[in-house]
Amino acid sequence: MKTELALQKRSELPIPRRKLWVTVKQQKYLFLMILPAIVWALIFAYTPMVGLYMSFVNYQPTLGGFWHTLFHSEFVGFKWFQYFFNNGDFLIVMRNTLASTLITLLFSFPMPILIAIAINEIRSVRFKKTVQTASYLPYFISWVIAANIIVTLLSSDGAINGILKFLHITRESVLFLQHGSYFWWIVAIGNTWKDMGYNSIMYLAAISSINQELYEAAKVDGASRFKQIRYITLPHLKPTIVILLILALGGILNAGFDQHFLLGNDLTRDYSDVLSTYSFRYGIQNGMFSYASAVGMFSSVVAFIIVIIVNGIAKRLNGQSLF
Repeated sequence: MKTELALQKRSELPIPRRKLWVTVKQQKYLFLMILPAIVWALIFAYTPMVGLYMSFVNYQPTLGGFWHTLFHSEFVGFKWFQYFFNNGDFLIVMRNTLASTLITLLFSFPMPILIAIAINEIRSVRFKKTVQTASYLPYFISWVIAANIIVTLLSSDGAINGILKFLHITRESVLFLQHGSYFWWIVAIGNTWKDMGYNSIMYLAAISSINQELYEAAKVDGASRFKQIRYITLPHLKPTIVILLILALGGILNAGFDQHFLLGNDLTRDYSDVLSTYSFRYGIQNGMFSYASAVGMFSSVVAFIIVIIVNGIAKRLNGQSLF
């Protein structure tokens, strides 16, 4: 009896962690495989972060080289951040960014889930592959081409106005891209159309990992396809949904540069100007590099804070989190 108690107490003791160099030695080939990714991240993801120092100086390009000019520029502290917050453009740009991303999230987040479930329910293998391919294709089209397709469809003599006239909904052509009130919805629908097929891949992978015996047992109990989706598919998709929702909310200030720049114009600037296009206009076109860097840094810091907060909330409520 004493021996059993001693073994039980010994089993409950924490297992000492192996030294790092022992782990590296035993798994050296795995570390060698991941080494290129680490080097890539250091060079292209972390090294450029040194340039964030530009947000705190009055940087002006000279012939002395980028790094020399950057670190010898006048240090101004939070001047550019204060200028951004006190600028009259701040509220307009933030309104446009939040409105565009939230409306896009409203459309684009549930659609991949619905598409993945619908594709999974298709019984014909050939038809399933056809639908998958058709839904993936828009993702591989550049926004330059996609924007031209959207502009053509929404033009005064385009297909959308033709359908509206045919159904007697309108008598005259609607100039969609000249009315700012339509712009957020156009971008949201365009983003959803372009990305929903590709984003459904992760949900399809999660569905494929579900034990098929659960569906067989549900069929035996008389559960319909709708009930199988509700009580089997969706609960198993919950961890994936939570993680992707956290990542989506983390990018709430990233409304997308390409679509707003290509679809926007002077008539809709009050609705199409978001943080990315705003920093581009001031940084590249107007030469205010430090100001544009401060705007970009503000967006990144807010996104990081949102990810931390949303991840903590999800962990407390559902026990599912990103980290």
